[in-house]
Amino acid sequence: MSYNLLKGKKGIIFGALDENSIAWKTAIRVHEEGGTFVLTNAPVSIRMGQIDELAKQTGSQIIPADATSEEDLQNLVEQSMEILGGKIDFVLHSIGMSINVRKGKHYTDQNYAWTQKGTDVSAMSFHKVMQTLYKADAMNEWGSIVALTYMAAQRVFPDYNDMADNKAYLESVARSFGYFFGRDKKVRVNTISQSPTPTTAGTGVKGFDGFIAYAEKMSPLGNATAMDCANYTITLFSDLTKRVTLQNLYNDGGFSNMGVSDAVMEAFVDYQ
Repeated sequence: MSYNLLKGKKGIIFGALDENSIAWKTAIRVHEEGGTFVLTNAPVSIRMGQIDELAKQTGSQIIPADATSEEDLQNLVEQSMEILGGKIDFVLHSIGMSINVRKGKHYTDQNYAWTQKGTDVSAMSFHKVMQTLYKADAMNEWGSIVALTYMAAQRVFPDYNDMADNKAYLESVARSFGYFFGRDKKVRVNTISQSPTPTTAGTGVKGFDGFIAYAEKMSPLGNATAMDCANYTITLFSDLTKRVTLQNLYNDGGFSNMGVSDAVMEAFVDYQ
């Protein structure tokens, strides 16, 4: 169902790879709500994914950009404003990568060159994106910037590895830069802490099926899907949340406030 929440709004969506991506689902929902946008991803991800199909579905243009490159980001922002016909109302940062996870390196035996690359892609890129937008004065007042995160930034999930550190850094950047963006430009910056979601990136984490099953049993409403996250993101892009900023917002079926659930206890205790 469409509510026209984003009619006339323009933006940039980072990170759509395939139809399993949260960014992909968000792009579909933005389009349904009347928003227009530019799609962007790293050139290698564009070659590997199916973003051309998404562009056709939503009538969007694709601008390849390495989010770790200031030059690429400057070009992205300039071209986006030309294509969209003015300043930007919303941005989704849906980017994350850990070579240590991908290569099976344990957290206690990291390859630090890989760690640094992962931090640059997963967290520092968010600062670079916002700094580029800020310096270019590219955002409209009451615009909204959202990045996706995970609860491993606050709690230990052993196999999430250095991505947990990246997400903690990402959330800190959102708060710190969000202050200046709010004070100076009246722009909101928030993160959404999503349930474990079977995206292409997420399923690369060791023990991911266990993450999902455990979270499902712990959460009173069950795990939030990629489409649930897209819908939540839409509300943050809309004018309905004009004074929500500097927040890490949980979209996890209640998992974040649970200590234990009956379903989890039943796996360990034989009730008489």
